Amino acid sequence: MKIERLRELTREELLQKSRDVRQELFNLRLRRSLQPPDNPLLLRTLKRQLARIKTILHEDESGIRALGTGKKILE
Repeated sequence: MKIERLRELTREELLQKSRDVRQELFNLRLRRSLQPPDNPLLLRTLKRQLARIKTILHEDESGIRALGTGKKILE
């Protein structure tokens, strides 16, 4: 998911998305330990998506950027 689309989500939606990505990462790591993955780049993609979500949540907490608008508060 693009970062612009993530910035439009509410805090609750981002937290739910974070939980979903973490669960998917867990399942993928478990499957990888048992057999080679079908798509080896999926693990990297999910980790990056989780990092993007965490960054957006941190920006909101520190007041750098408001959620839902995508506009900077501090410059």
